[in-house]
Amino acid sequence: MKHIFFWLFIVITFFASPFSFSNSAPDVQLAKVYEQQKPVSEYLVSEKYDGVRAIWDGKQLKTRTGRIIHAPKWFTAVLPNRWLDGELWAGYNNFAFVSSLVRRKVPDHDNWQQVHYLIFDAPDPMLTFEQRFQKYQGIVNGLHSIHIKPIPQYHFKTKAHLDDFYNQVLLRGGEGVMLHEKQATHQAGRTAQILKYKPKFDAEAIVMAHLPGKGKYQGMMGAITVKTMEGVTFNIGTGFTDELRKSPPPIGSTITFQYQGLTRYGKPRFASFLRIRGSL
Repeated sequence: MKHIFFWLFIVITFFASPFSFSNSAPDVQLAKVYEQQKPVSEYLVSEKYDGVRAIWDGKQLKTRTGRIIHAPKWFTAVLPNRWLDGELWAGYNNFAFVSSLVRRKVPDHDNWQQVHYLIFDAPDPMLTFEQRFQKYQGIVNGLHSIHIKPIPQYHFKTKAHLDDFYNQVLLRGGEGVMLHEKQATHQAGRTAQILKYKPKFDAEAIVMAHLPGKGKYQGMMGAITVKTMEGVTFNIGTGFTDELRKSPPPIGSTITFQYQGLTRYGKPRFASFLRIRGSL
């Protein structure tokens, strides 16, 4: 009888988990910042690609907020009937290009030819990340697709070896690296099981107010007041084009900003506007 209840629990958990094919926003994993939490040898490390996060739920592509991505049918035709997690990427410094494609309800077939779907996980609540890496690598390589590729994972023994790889990524125009705890199972939400290692950190915040500009920005927006997901409120006055100062991010919208660590009061240092996240 105990065995029956055990397997019933597993089945219920599976279909109630982020791996079931619901229409709601998928419960993806979100990374914390790398601060040498554990020895480097306990992680698998990969390049961090600045693309649009895309989850294949076995039937359709979605953003991490659950918005449908209207990719061409030829792009998704070979994808398997199981969950995959990855980035839609079209080369370095091309986030805006991919983001504009993802927002379209009618796919631009020519421009989608430039996009790759780079897979970094095959979520499964019963497997460690090390096992999931082997799984997604086998699945994606078996597709024999020119636009769907597995992201390689590397093992390093020391921080010096990690930094060598990190610097190589930055030299070729990359954003940084990701560290996945090898023995960790999938855990939805913000988790230290996944860490991002970047020269600058980024985060999201909600626009609370527009502050008037002075001097050369007279009559335009000078800065915005934002609130982070942790409830920290501060102003951002750099990183904006003149066009954005004339038509600033709407109040209530979500923006991504870059910063260089925190002050002793917990506020981002040298915060700079990066982009409007919109509903992605």
